[in-house]
Amino acid sequence: MAWWRKQADDSGFPRGDSGSGSLDDYAFDLIPRNNRVTMRLAGSDPYQADLATLIGEDELTTAGGQRSLEDERTDAPTLIRLFTGTKVTGVVGTVPRGLEAVVSETLSRLEQAGKKPRIPVRVVQTRHGIRVDLLMGQTR
Repeated sequence: MAWWRKQADDSGFPRGDSGSGSLDDYAFDLIPRNNRVTMRLAGSDPYQADLATLIGEDELTTAGGQRSLEDERTDAPTLIRLFTGTKVTGVVGTVPRGLEAVVSETLSRLEQAGKKPRIPVRVVQTRHGIRVDLLMGQTR
């Protein structure tokens, strides 16, 4: 990313838990440019105990993620829960600021295509703790 495009992190989360992702990874219609595009959720530190039980799980997907009109009006963060195949977890993080439209458009695109509106997820251990990666490229 060019130096003139860097922005201060105003998410309110610690540096290691501020999430990651870039609009540069998406085409003009918010479709991922390739199958390897991921987005790391922000705000996962409070949910470390819940996430520890999900490390290595296959078939994890998002559950929900659509914002209500009230959330849109107040610009509330997009909270993400996970679907494990049999149950829905509590909140495990939020979509990084500026990327809410990407998640919303992805869920809408999947629903319009007749697929379940769920984004594949991978729970990973990093040096900053356990994090949640949305596998956006797999929704192409």
